[in-house]
Amino acid sequence: RAATPSATAGTSSGDVAGVGEIPDETAGPYPGDGSNGPDVLEDAGIVRQDIRSSIDGGATADGVPLTFELQVLDLANGGVPFAGVAVYAWHCTAQGGYSMYSSGLEDVTYLRGVQVADADGRVSFTSVFPGCYSGRWPHIHFEVYPDVGSITDSTAAIATSQLALPEAACTDVYAEAAYDGSARNLAQITLASDNVFGDDSAALQLAAVTGSVRDGYAGTLVVGVDTATAPATSGGQGGPGGGGQPPSN
Repeated sequence: RAATPSATAGTSSGDVAGVGEIPDETAGPYPGDGSNGPDVLEDAGIVRQDIRSSIDGGATADGVPLTFELQVLDLANGGVPFAGVAVYAWHCTAQGGYSMYSSGLEDVTYLRGVQVADADGRVSFTSVFPGCYSGRWPHIHFEVYPDVGSITDSTAAIATSQLALPEAACTDVYAEAAYDGSARNLAQITLASDNVFGDDSAALQLAAVTGSVRDGYAGTLVVGVDTATAPATSGGQGGPGGGGQPPSN
């Protein structure tokens, strides 16, 4: 199958009204949302579907292609699509570093972007498959905001969570030279032992992923957001306990 995700098979507001609320998680130590210094959400260019390059076009992240789609549902209104919410997504490079934070990446802004949910509550991003750094299961961070006008205030997020990537796809990707060290790091952790996903082995956070190293991958996840409950994240600062410890290079 091509690397462009299609709508989740059979999904409608009636089919998914019973989906659970996405767990609140730490934004980790590298959010880039202004909560601990660096703030990419003040840049008008952050609203983009393809996040493989820096906003200024000056650098591009390498890695196996990955397109991922989130469908956000409004649980406070019966699980209907949450049209109009803004989703900020970010993740590490193939080598496990984070733009704006890691050594040598302080001046790049790739692998970060915002999309506004369509009438079906869907957003999608074109990116690369993230690497696996020591202490964390492979993942993608995201924050959901009421609308695109709210993204410059990190405290306005109505949900903060993480998407987990399935082991089979990770194993195939991490055999590639660009992901040196990821296979070793993956072998030292499980979803059950991860300090973010370990509560329930990512029962509501594990993406469905199809594709191949040759053709690229496509991932989808349904994200239930309940505005009737207060967010209960452990904060954007996070330490190794919340975000693992990516390499400095």
